[in-house]
Amino acid sequence: MKVREKFLLISILAIVAVFVISQSWAPILWSFIVIVPLILLGLYDIIQTKHTILRNFPVLGHFRYILESVRPEIMQYFVETDTQGRPFNRIFRSLVYSRSKKETSTAPFGTQMNVYRSGYEWMDHSMYAKLSKEGEEFPRVIVGNKDCKQPYSMSLLNISAMSFGSLSENAVLAMNKGARMGNFAHNTGEGGLSPHHLNPEGDLIWQIGTGYFGCRDKDGNFSDNGFKDGAQKHQVKMIEIKLSQGAKPGHGGILPAKKNTPEIAKIRHIEPHNDVHSPPMHSSFSNPTEMMHFIQKCKHLSGGKPVGFKLCVGKKQEFTDLCEAMIATGIIPDFIAVDGGEGGTGAAPVEFSNSIGMPLRDGLVFVHDTLVGYNLKKDIKIIAAGKIVSGFHMARVISLGADICSSARAMMLSVGCIQALLCNTNTCPVGVATQNKSLMKGLNVGDKAERVKNYQHETVQSFLELLAAAGLDNPEDIERKHINKRVGINKVMRFSDLYPEVEVGYLLSKETVS
Repeated sequence: MKVREKFLLISILAIVAVFVISQSWAPILWSFIVIVPLILLGLYDIIQTKHTILRNFPVLGHFRYILESVRPEIMQYFVETDTQGRPFNRIFRSLVYSRSKKETSTAPFGTQMNVYRSGYEWMDHSMYAKLSKEGEEFPRVIVGNKDCKQPYSMSLLNISAMSFGSLSENAVLAMNKGARMGNFAHNTGEGGLSPHHLNPEGDLIWQIGTGYFGCRDKDGNFSDNGFKDGAQKHQVKMIEIKLSQGAKPGHGGILPAKKNTPEIAKIRHIEPHNDVHSPPMHSSFSNPTEMMHFIQKCKHLSGGKPVGFKLCVGKKQEFTDLCEAMIATGIIPDFIAVDGGEGGTGAAPVEFSNSIGMPLRDGLVFVHDTLVGYNLKKDIKIIAAGKIVSGFHMARVISLGADICSSARAMMLSVGCIQALLCNTNTCPVGVATQNKSLMKGLNVGDKAERVKNYQHETVQSFLELLAAAGLDNPEDIERKHINKRVGINKVMRFSDLYPEVEVGYLLSKETVS
C-alpha cells in the first residue's frame, strides 16, 4: 500500500477510534487537539504540489525541513567540499534550489570560500563594465557544419544525458517540458527515445550508446531502419554517439532488473525484468575511419541533422587518430561533447568514478587545442559537461574552448533531487531516480518543469552578467586570460599561463601528439 494511502487509512481509523472511545471515557477528547491538526496537516501535504517529500511522506516529511532549517549554521564551516572531498557542496545545491524557485540567491557576510586556498579561482572584472542586458533574447550557438542540412540553434546551457529508466517518468517529463518552456535542449541519455521525451515537444539530443537502445535489432546490433524512424522525428534536433562518459569511462552501463519495467524494455527493445548491460565499446565500428563512416551514415539516415560524439578523454593518441581520420575521410562531426571524469551517474564502480577518466578542464583543453592544431575547430562545436552548476562554471569552460555547456546534476536538483544517494536502489524518496509509481507520483510535473526552466534561465543570465562585469559583449569574447587560479599560498596563475594557446594548424605537419 502506498504511503499516502496508509496515511489516509490510519487517519480515518484514528478519528473513528477517538470518537468511539470518547463516548465512554471523556478525557480522551483532549487527543483531538493533537490528532486532528496532524491529520489536517497530512491532508494538506498530500494535496500541495510544491514539495515532493511532503507528498510522498505526509507529516513525517516535515522533520527533514526542520533539520534543514538549522543546517546552514551547522554546515557553514564545511562548505569547501563534501564528505568525499568533492567540490560539489551545499553552496551549489542552495544555488540551484534558489534559482529554480526564483528566490534570492544573494548571501550575507561575503564569500563563503577560502580565497587563499590552493585551487580557488576567480574572474577578472573591468572598470569599464558593460550594462547587463536583462530581458533580451539570450545568445545561441549554431551547431552544424557545411555538410549539415538541418543545423540547430542551441542554447548556451542544456540538460545533459540522463536516461528514462535511470530517471522516472515524471522527472523526464518535467525536464523536457521545462526545456520546451525555456527553449533549450534535453539529451535523452542512452536509454532511447521514450514517449516522456517526445510528448512535451521539447528539443531533443538523441544519444546513441553502445547498446543501441531504441535502434537495435534482436541481436543487439545497430538497426538502420530503427535509427531512421527515431532520428527523423521533429523533436530530435541532434544525434550524439556516446563513446564514454565521465563517471565510468570504458565500462559500459547497467540498468538494474528492478528498474527494467515492461515499458522501459519496450522502449529499449530488450527483455524486461533483467539486468541490462551496455557493452564498453560499439559494435558498428572498431577504428577511427569506420567511426567517421558511421557518423556519415547517421547524418544521412537522420535527414542531415547535426551528428557528433561524446567522450571522456582517455588515451590522447586515440583522439589524435580521430582527428586524422576526419582529415583523411573528409567526414567532420558537427560537435564533440567532452565529459569530465568528475561526472556522476546513478551507479558506477567506485574505482572507475575515482580513478578513471580525464577531468573536464584537462580534457576540454586537450580536445579544443588538438582540433585547433588540425584546423578542425572552425567546423566543430564543443559541448562541455562535468559538474557545471553556476554562471562562473560556464565562464570557466567557455574560456577554455567550449561553445556550449550542459548539466545533469543541477537539472536533477531543480526537479527535486535531495542527493539521498539511493539512485541505484529504486527507492529515491522524491521520485526522481526510481520506477516506483508511488514515489514518482509525488513529483508534480508542472511545478518542477517551471523550476527547470527557471534554473536554466537564471544561470545563463548570471553568466551574461559576469561577462558584462568583465567588460565583454559576447560569450566568444571570454578568453583564458580572464580566469585566475591560485596554485599556491603566494602564487596565482592565469588560465592562459596554465593552458597556453596554440596556433591554428600547428599539428598538420606532425604525425602524433605527445
